[in-house]
Amino acid sequence: MAEKKESLLGGFKAFLMRGNVIDLAVAVVIGAAFTNIVNSVVKGIINPIVGAFGTKDLESYASCLKDPCRVVNGEMQGIQLQWGLVLSAVLSFLITAAVVYFLMVLPMAKILAKRAAHEKAKEGVAETMEISELEVLKEIRDHLVAQRGPSVNNNTPNSGVVGSGGAGAHSTS
Repeated sequence: MAEKKESLLGGFKAFLMRGNVIDLAVAVVIGAAFTNIVNSVVKGIINPIVGAFGTKDLESYASCLKDPCRVVNGEMQGIQLQWGLVLSAVLSFLITAAVVYFLMVLPMAKILAKRAAHEKAKEGVAETMEISELEVLKEIRDHLVAQRGPSVNNNTPNSGVVGSGGAGAHSTS
């Protein structure tokens, strides 16, 4: 039973110590801090700009679905749709998505594309080297064959050994 507890704890420790869990924790913390920044931009800059054309607070935009929409004794009378809250959340999302795309995704895609092009170029150079080495070896072979002259026996490969019917064969006469 003690072995099973140790293996469970060991497995849990290994899980926590894996790099991707720590990276994920860091991403969550940074994401939370980034969310505060985006919300501040929306509330501090976007809402006042929209407020210049209407109310000062974007989140206060609402429409009444069922009249009357007024607060009586701390309770809302009627049905109110608070579409300003939704609009504010959508603007926050769009700003967050734009920042992530333009500051993270786009530069990383460019880096990865450059890296892939560099790797492809390296592979092309390696293929060219292999092909040129093969061509040089073929030229050397052809030159050696030309220097040696035509072989007497055409059935044997050009390995330097002359067949039994050739000039270098032993005769029994």
